[in-house]
Amino acid sequence: MTKNILIAGATGKTGRILTQELVDQGHSVTALVRDGSDTDVLPNGTHLRRADLTNLQPGICDGADVVIFAAGSGGSTGPEMTEKVDRQGAMRLVDLARDAGAGRFVMLSSIGADQSDPSGDLAHYLKAKHDADEHLKASGLIYAILRPVALTDAGRSDDVILGDDVDMSAKASRADVAHVLALAATTGECDGQALNMQSA
Repeated sequence: MTKNILIAGATGKTGRILTQELVDQGHSVTALVRDGSDTDVLPNGTHLRRADLTNLQPGICDGADVVIFAAGSGGSTGPEMTEKVDRQGAMRLVDLARDAGAGRFVMLSSIGADQSDPSGDLAHYLKAKHDADEHLKASGLIYAILRPVALTDAGRSDDVILGDDVDMSAKASRADVAHVLALAATTGECDGQALNMQSA
């Protein structure tokens, strides 16, 4: 069944692969894009909706059956932008998706985001992801959370590993991540779960 799918982060490396896959499947895909985004990377047929994750306005999720958060400030940004995008932006999008009556919310998170008090160089990033994930779980929305290990630009692999068997030191290709996000968005196979993920 064709779905109206709204994607935050559609112009990112993973997001553009995800957008292409969903468009190829025949879904109606809308990309949330901020002013200045390079929308040329998006496939033909992608609808655009202007928005800034640091200042999301009411109604931004109206009409969406599924909302996907595949955006991120990146692990190399400072705590301020991580707070604005990965924590506050994600949580705000969850709230607006719920207000709009979206049927499902899919969150691209990160390995290690299950920790409530992470340590190390990425602690501020993982804490932001953890808080956003927990906010989604408590929102009342049907949800799926994907927590891939370190990302690569490799293509699709023969298989992926999900859940407790994931090797924390393994890699996940962005193509595989996008494929699993698309499955989570359109099939419901991952509903109610927060899944670690790696490429096999």
